[in-house]
Amino acid sequence: MIAAVLPTYARMPVAFERGQGAYLYTETGEQYLDFGAGIAVNALGHCHPHLVEALKAQADKIWHTSNLYQVPGQQKLAERLVAASFADTIFFCNSGAEALECSIKMARRYHWANGAPERFRIITLEGAFHGRTLATIAAGGQKKHLEGFGPAVEGFDQVAFGDIEAVRQAIGPETAGVLVEPIQGEGGLRALTPAYLRALRNLCDEHGILLLLDEVQCGIGRTGKLFAYEWAGITPDILATAKGLGGGFPIGACLATEKAGSGMTAGAHGSTFGGNPLAMAVANAVLDVILAPGFLEGVQDKSRNLTQRLAQLQDEHPEVIEEVRGAGLMRALKCKIPNQDLIKACLDEHLLTVSGGDNVVRLLPPLIISDQQIEEAVQCLSRACKNLDHVNGHQA
Repeated sequence: MIAAVLPTYARMPVAFERGQGAYLYTETGEQYLDFGAGIAVNALGHCHPHLVEALKAQADKIWHTSNLYQVPGQQKLAERLVAASFADTIFFCNSGAEALECSIKMARRYHWANGAPERFRIITLEGAFHGRTLATIAAGGQKKHLEGFGPAVEGFDQVAFGDIEAVRQAIGPETAGVLVEPIQGEGGLRALTPAYLRALRNLCDEHGILLLLDEVQCGIGRTGKLFAYEWAGITPDILATAKGLGGGFPIGACLATEKAGSGMTAGAHGSTFGGNPLAMAVANAVLDVILAPGFLEGVQDKSRNLTQRLAQLQDEHPEVIEEVRGAGLMRALKCKIPNQDLIKACLDEHLLTVSGGDNVVRLLPPLIISDQQIEEAVQCLSRACKNLDHVNGHQA
């Protein structure tokens, strides 16, 4: 008999009743250190008091009016994101996949509005993950996501990760833009170099096509800057973000320059729930914290500490850990053993982690994580590795 909840997830055998900061608690009071943060969603941990206050206050006022009317929270959030980024305009939706759908549509519409409707194809990279809708699984191009859902949405050309010449060769008269994640999340925490991103920007300018960034996972402070593109000293034309923006409340956003968004006129796109007052209140509260003086510098400090401790962990457990990847508080351990074995061993130590492609274990703590909690996580990882060493017959 099929489960009442459609069984599309291989869920861990644990449920949580409440959360506080970087910890989650089961109904029986067992404590777990959360280094998954809802897959980088709980940017400020669980039940952050400023977010809870903002949500409760908005809930007492108004929940939903539709986008037929002005939504003051949208205006405020959009103006703050515009002021803090490359963007001139923002569209709000409910998820990362929706933000990517808007990005793809916007790129096609830009060329259509400028007399080049033949330019509709988007170049993407191998290993990409851009969401679970029909268009975004086609953009991601991964067989495991496309299987059984054919025919794939037309218009995506995939090239090798990190190969700028492959992008150059793929650009043709139908190309509308290039879509990349500065750091692939589900694809195994592989980071594009700043030099690659700068070369990509130059290529797009050279050919009159748009640069689209997927910062659904790596944006909103995850790398120690509001957006990961800032490290490369470039700006995109369109950027999709979500996850951390709502701190646990569903929200997505498509940021764009005035030029890139010029084709998106009234009626071109929409969302029933996107940008509702509850989501806007929480996202504005998230920005209150993340954009406060010193917060992102603190993320960078904690990132350096985590990097050093994970490098030591790799040295101590070379039979388990092949490589430490990522940037900021978006890290991964590429495993020499099946990554699910390490994830299970971490769960036994009450440390929550997340799997990823290319046999990695993702470490995505909330941005409020303390140095003491980083040390606690490393100790859990070390015990988990030792247990696996013993099981596999190696010396710890």
